[in-house]
Amino acid sequence: MNIDYTVVDRFLKYVQIDTQSDVHSATIPSTMKQKDLAKVLVAELQDMGIADAAVDEWGYVYATLPANTDKDNVPTICFCSHMDTSPDAPGKDVKPIIHRNYQGADLVLPDDNSVVIKASEHKDLNAQFGNDIITASGLTLLGADNKAGVAEIMDAMYYFTQNPEVKHAELRILFTPDEEIGRGADKVDIKKLGADFGYTIDGETLGSIEDETFSADGVEIEITGVSAHPGFAMGKMENGVKIAGDILANLPKDRLSPESTSDRDGFIHPLECNSTSEGAKLTFIIRSFKDAELMMFESELENIVKNVMHNYPESTYKFTITEQYRNMKNVLDQHPEVADNAVKAILRADIPVKRGSIRGGTDGSRLSFMGLPCPNIFAGEHAFHSKKEWVSVQDMQKAVQTIINLAMIWEEEA
Repeated sequence: MNIDYTVVDRFLKYVQIDTQSDVHSATIPSTMKQKDLAKVLVAELQDMGIADAAVDEWGYVYATLPANTDKDNVPTICFCSHMDTSPDAPGKDVKPIIHRNYQGADLVLPDDNSVVIKASEHKDLNAQFGNDIITASGLTLLGADNKAGVAEIMDAMYYFTQNPEVKHAELRILFTPDEEIGRGADKVDIKKLGADFGYTIDGETLGSIEDETFSADGVEIEITGVSAHPGFAMGKMENGVKIAGDILANLPKDRLSPESTSDRDGFIHPLECNSTSEGAKLTFIIRSFKDAELMMFESELENIVKNVMHNYPESTYKFTITEQYRNMKNVLDQHPEVADNAVKAILRADIPVKRGSIRGGTDGSRLSFMGLPCPNIFAGEHAFHSKKEWVSVQDMQKAVQTIINLAMIWEEEA
């Protein structure tokens, strides 16, 4: 396949647009600057001839590349990536750097020499000899999560507009805001999207396809303590800060913790704690591949709270569970052809296939349960949410090939 790649130029442009989302914001999108990238993408899609490209009031980009086949009943396929970057590391004024012809050395980032991407810690670098590695400068994250996916989808669409003789299914493009804060699918209009099946391009290692994610809930614990003047608190005060501290101190450490779990183990993870002597609010995320186990973890957390509260008889608590997303495998097992075609597309790009599960979630988790079966395909991003984030140019190009192959395979097999 002869592809005149544009993915790198697009990627370098996109990562310099600040699109960090904000979990504390009540607006949709959570930060209006995400629309800055959305507008750029719409303009580029329209320049390709994709006339219906538009950004809606919520910051979602929708676009359609019509099918160019005479076959009937070819499924409509959606490719989806998210535009926002994580709030876990600085994301403004990203300065991308291309390290050409990587030869296995540690990558010392120039704007902060203490930020070193060590080959001994980043095992996937072992497969990158001779490739070109893109990093940030050491002061920010890179934004490959998920602007690599955005750039790859854009390049694949560009390929089809420049090669109209290549037959493909109808393709729907969806770029979402706020995925990093768990809201990426909140305002997706599935009817407007009008796709039968989809793929998020938001995975890590070259050749990976993931059709299973955690199931996920959020838990909020509100503590109402008993406040009193500290000089006259004898026998009266039940300090909200100490109550919160006792709850956190009683969490399991050798199990059910992100620091002590791997593979198919789930966890209870405290995200945030705000407290005063009068009360406290703690937020948690609960993760498991099994829905029933998720409820067991939540019960264990509440039992910890109850046991702590026995020591504070005048204080009260409120325990609120919010469903976030469920394991996409529950849906995708009903449509095996979706993952099977992804496997074929990866193999056609001369890449070994790596099937696996995500110890996290993607927009595809929510979209699958909204009626769009949607596994996750590699974008090449690594060490995301950190200043050590990196992506390989050659891996991004292979992702573009895979997207193109997928669109063709759905048309061929209709």
